[in-house]
Amino acid sequence: MTPRRGVVRFGEHPDVYDLPVAIGASSRWARWVGLAGRRAAPTGGAAALTVLGPSDPDRGAPLFDVCFAVLDVETTGGSPATGALTEIAAAKYRGGECVGMFQTLVDPGCNVPPLISLLTGITDDMVTGAPPVSSVLPSLLEFVRDSVIVGHNVSFDLAFLDAALGDSGRRPLRNTTVDTLALARRLLRPDVPDCKLRTLATVLGLEHLPSHRALDDVRATADLLHRLIESATGYGVFLLGDLIDLMMEPAPRSARVSSVG
Repeated sequence: MTPRRGVVRFGEHPDVYDLPVAIGASSRWARWVGLAGRRAAPTGGAAALTVLGPSDPDRGAPLFDVCFAVLDVETTGGSPATGALTEIAAAKYRGGECVGMFQTLVDPGCNVPPLISLLTGITDDMVTGAPPVSSVLPSLLEFVRDSVIVGHNVSFDLAFLDAALGDSGRRPLRNTTVDTLALARRLLRPDVPDCKLRTLATVLGLEHLPSHRALDDVRATADLLHRLIESATGYGVFLLGDLIDLMMEPAPRSARVSSVG
């Protein structure tokens, strides 16, 4: 459902910060990541945990326990130097379950190019009266908090968000990030024709398909993340640090640089 103009849709499980998500051992996600009980083992009397940064989650955290904030933005162009945000959506997942959702249209402060309207379905009429990005950012920051941010080609989304944060006098996002594009290139190539989000959603038979609308793309990316985690466990990936290390490995030579989308 498209949000009403000027209204931020913000939903969250009331206990997301206070209580662990209760999912039984029969949960498929629990089986993927070692029944939620696998943790980094201490070595030499000291816990083998590496902290990424002051607001980042523990590399030794089991994937089952990590809160992932999957996000996507729609824009008027391909660069924050020449384009502006028209829509922002995010959804938080823990243990494979959605525990919160955020969505809003954004007034870009300029006309939406006809080609962008054709691609996304977002028109000038839809964003007229929507909140400016400066009034949306505080709610978005509160929503993602210190979650691990996930996106498909996540650097694109973060470039626009960081530019908007800078314009409003705020610091860039410092969250740990996971890029499903990079993971797909490492885990799925050359078994898929390319690593575009729509291609992967179709080939893998994911529940949700992207549509170049932010919330649809968030749901498709979340489905892809969970499928990639399932594949990664076959390589002994059970902890957040394992997933980040896998993402940073060189992609197979057959991966195409143009497989973004």
